[in-house]
Formats: sequence, C-alpha cells, structure tokens
Amino acid sequence: MENKNRFVSVSYSLYIDEEGEKRLVEKTSDDKPFEIITGFGIALDSFEQNVASLEKGAKFEFSLTKDEAYGDYRDDLLMELGRDVFSINGHFDHEHVYQDAIIQMQNDEGNRFYGRVVEVGEEKVKIDLNHPLAGEALFFKGEVLENREATEDEINHLMKHLTGGCGGHCGDCEGGCEHEHDESCGCGHCH
Repeated sequence: MENKNRFVSVSYSLYIDEEGEKRLVEKTSDDKPFEIITGFGIALDSFEQNVASLEKGAKFEFSLTKDEAYGDYRDDLLMELGRDVFSINGHFDHEHVYQDAIIQMQNDEGNRFYGRVVEVGEEKVKIDLNHPLAGEALFFKGEVLENREATEDEINHLMKHLTGGCGGHCGDCEGGCEHEHDESCGCGHCH
C-alpha cells in the first residue's frame, strides 16, 4: 500500500510520562477523530509513519522519543516582546493576551506559529515559542477509523488550508476539521 496521499482517520489517547506515571494530555474520539492526508507534513513524521500503513480497524500503541516528537525544550525560544506588538489601534489586547494564553503570531516572512504567554509585564510580554510538549516522550494508543486513498477534493481542500486560501483557520471554509482541545499538541489538528 502506497503511504503517500492517504486519508487516515484515527481516534487516540496521547500520554506523557510524569514521574513514572502516564498522564493523559489529549484524547480524540470516534465522532471527532484526528484526520490527515499523508505526505504533506501536517502531522509529526514519526506519527504518520506509525499509522499510515495500518488498515481500518487496526488498534495501535506506540511511543515517540522526544527527538521523534518536538525535541528538547530550548531556552532561546523564550523571548520578551514589547507590549505594542500586541496592541490594536493603540490599545493592548487584554482579551487575547494574558498569562498562559496560546496565541497565534506571525513573523516578518508571513509564517504563522503559536506561542504561550508566560508573563504580561508593564512594558514587555514574555512568550514561550517551544511546543507545549517539547522535551517529552509521547505515548499514543488508539484505533484507525479510516485509511484509504485521498480524493482529489480532499487534497485540494487541504492545499487551500495550507496556502491560507481559507484564512488558514478551521471553520473559515466548509470542511471537516472540528477537532477541539485545550492545548495545541501540534500533531496537525486545527485549533
């Protein structure tokens, strides 16, 4: 079975090790599964490799080392930015920028990414650009709900999202990304 351009739908539980015990950090369900089209770099490569060749109905359990997942926590990705960066029409955006908020940011090249607000000071906002699961080994347990060749329409819809044709956000156009959870794991879900 060719593993490129496969439509794969899975339900899973994601755990990390916390002092020798597995702690659940994310759970999908059969009615709100995680859906990817393989070969586009949406999910972690190591996650995709583990599920892409599994048949519909297959159950899986696998671990990813921190290097296969989000790598080490990096101190250089903790930065302070002026409050003016987070101002709209001269007013600081208190509604979206507060301690522990996950906010979408954009660099000078137009690349979008997420950061967690660590602290809001009088003049600066401290942002952590590390993935929330940086430095962690990940343990997945789940089931493959669908695994088939992706349709041309599904690939076109994905390309529209990747190129910002829908504003880059789920819900901005008609499409099946309805996955919701509190923290962005970065596995490729829409948040």
